[in-house]
Amino acid sequence: MTHYHLDDLSSINTNAPKPARFAVIGNPVAHSLSPQLHQPALDALELNVRYIRVEVPEGRVAEAFEKMHEIGIQGINVTVPHKLEALDACDEVGKGARLMGAVNTIVFEGEKKVGFNTDGPGFVRAIREDFGLDLGDLRIVIIGAGGGAGRAIATQCCLEDCPQLTLANRTVEKLTSMQTLLDPLLHGEKLEGPGDRLSIHSLDDPALQEAIANSELIINTTSVGLKQSDPSPLPSHWIEPHHLVYDTIYNPSCTRLLRDSQAQGARIANGISLLLHQGALSLEYWTNRDAPIDAMRQGLAEAIRA
Repeated sequence: MTHYHLDDLSSINTNAPKPARFAVIGNPVAHSLSPQLHQPALDALELNVRYIRVEVPEGRVAEAFEKMHEIGIQGINVTVPHKLEALDACDEVGKGARLMGAVNTIVFEGEKKVGFNTDGPGFVRAIREDFGLDLGDLRIVIIGAGGGAGRAIATQCCLEDCPQLTLANRTVEKLTSMQTLLDPLLHGEKLEGPGDRLSIHSLDDPALQEAIANSELIINTTSVGLKQSDPSPLPSHWIEPHHLVYDTIYNPSCTRLLRDSQAQGARIANGISLLLHQGALSLEYWTNRDAPIDAMRQGLAEAIRA
């Protein structure tokens, strides 16, 4: 079975060779690569347990958590569209998840449901792996910052105290509330004036080109690029050899943005490293053990090739 429903939970461990102890919830969820990421890791850690997918309708996340806890589930990943609902269903929430406004990892501590967001910290690890640099040392532009992934990454950039952060979105109105939230994170004692380290732009703002020219890391968090026929979200001549370009899309592995950027001499990376490291952090929360990254990387690679 590719996935389960809430009504299946009471019997999923009946006569099962391995009990289900970890899961991902979403709607839909059948496409999730989380089992291919986590099951090899659980096996490498010699934990005789299963990782499963559970499809949960919107409005029933809190109920799902209760039912899953009752059958012995110890940890849960949360994917779209449930990350906000999951936050509301938690008893405690980590600082990063609260600022990001979303939870993607649940840990059961006794009867308590504790929520975390591993997308931001996972991105720190991804940039270190792909480019050998720390997020907090880079001047950064995020394209599509109004969405969930963009907000998580933008928040983490502020928590890492990056020197300059530019947020760009098709509709700039989506960014004003984020600016209000994030400004204090960057502007503590270093405040020299409003907006000196954090700025927002619409994608058609002429000033965006200059902001990109003055940046080192460009991150695409839009869905533009999911189709092979999609254009790049940026004019190719805006990319220069000094740039690092990260596209959170991982399938296709090389979007038009990445192809154009590589042709301009920039270094590039795709979202597979983010998927890997946010998952590894979830596993570390659940098991209090280092994640077997090589096993997880191999599982992901095989799933994407399939």
